[in-house]
Amino acid sequence: MAQTVPIALSMGDPAGVGPELAVTAAAQTASAALPPFVAVGSHRIFVAAAQRLGVAMPVIAVASAAAALALHGKALAVIDIGDGDYTPGVPDDAGAALALASLERATALTRQGATSALVTGPIAKSRLARIGFDYPGQTEFVAAACGIALTDAVMMLAGPHLRVVPITVHVALADVPRHLTSALIQTRATIAAAALRRDFGIAHPRLAVAGLNPHAGEDGRMGGEDAAIIAPAVAALRAAGIDARGPLPADTLFHAAARETYDLAICMYHDQALIPIKTLDFDEGVNVTLGLPIVRTSPDHGTAFDIAGTGAARPGATLAAIRMAGQCAARRAANV
Repeated sequence: MAQTVPIALSMGDPAGVGPELAVTAAAQTASAALPPFVAVGSHRIFVAAAQRLGVAMPVIAVASAAAALALHGKALAVIDIGDGDYTPGVPDDAGAALALASLERATALTRQGATSALVTGPIAKSRLARIGFDYPGQTEFVAAACGIALTDAVMMLAGPHLRVVPITVHVALADVPRHLTSALIQTRATIAAAALRRDFGIAHPRLAVAGLNPHAGEDGRMGGEDAAIIAPAVAALRAAGIDARGPLPADTLFHAAARETYDLAICMYHDQALIPIKTLDFDEGVNVTLGLPIVRTSPDHGTAFDIAGTGAARPGATLAAIRMAGQCAARRAANV
């Protein structure tokens, strides 16, 4: 389906790799089969990033998202939100403020329907906290902007070989068991199954639910959470008509043959989900927020201040995030 409304791409921290990845993505629009998108940030910073990388693709300021359509594949269209310094690898509070302004504007454009989806560039959470950003990350900000409770905004990491949802995210490993509840697992798995149907075109999603403990607890010998918390959640999901299996031993869940048996792995904690997908899909992993009224994706990497401006940043995850956002938005538009 042809994209008739562009995607909004927020700049991220200007001292990170966000600006150069936006420029690189625009230059690779045709070869990467990207849908139309418009960058939101400082026009001058995007121009400087292109010059530093030697990218010949023009960078053109536009007055509206709709104006970006005519530039698709010809230039990086930018909604200019103000000037700022471009000093790769040297983050500061002014840059954090510009990154926040970009995130706010890009989110608002998408909520208003001026853009069809939101792709967020990488930010430095510690820098944003210094200027009063009161959210753990961009996922929580976007959820709040959309009026969605944090428990109903589900983080999925997706790549060519694997999709995973961590039930608990930025929680210390020692605290995971007390954060896990059957209700939380059931809620997030239900949201994930609905999103796979709506946004990914999977009519009958298959969910593999990982156990928390070694061997999924081995009948209580290695921990009781699997039987007491996870198994009842899986039973409730199945009773609701969702194809869910588990709790399954996590150590045998991610090899190639096992991955053929499910569409999404529901994991109990951060590293249980992120280690396998970053091993399999490090350069093409996409962070997708499920359960929102808008489509939101992000490359599954950080600001990479240490290589910003060097040209060493690989664009695969950004290309994948833009492409996936376009595919999800097109499916939503086709089913309105």
